[in-house]
Amino acid sequence: MYVCMCHAVTEAQVKQQIDAGADTPRGIAKGCKAGTDCGSCVRRIQALLGEHGARPCPTARLAARLGLAEPETNVIAA
Repeated sequence: MYVCMCHAVTEAQVKQQIDAGADTPRGIAKGCKAGTDCGSCVRRIQALLGEHGARPCPTARLAARLGLAEPETNVIAA
């Protein structure tokens, strides 16, 4: 399935970038150019990052709509 139509980048290619260490949409863009043209694929890229534990989606509402877990919060006890 294509994630970025502008640069013909597939979901598999985005996942490869994540496996190679990309942990932000900008990191994905650096590796395969996805998200660098019209930007309509950036939300899907964020969702893929969240699904693979690299970086959660920017909002809880979007994450919930996509069926992603809420990001864990680290609370330091005083």
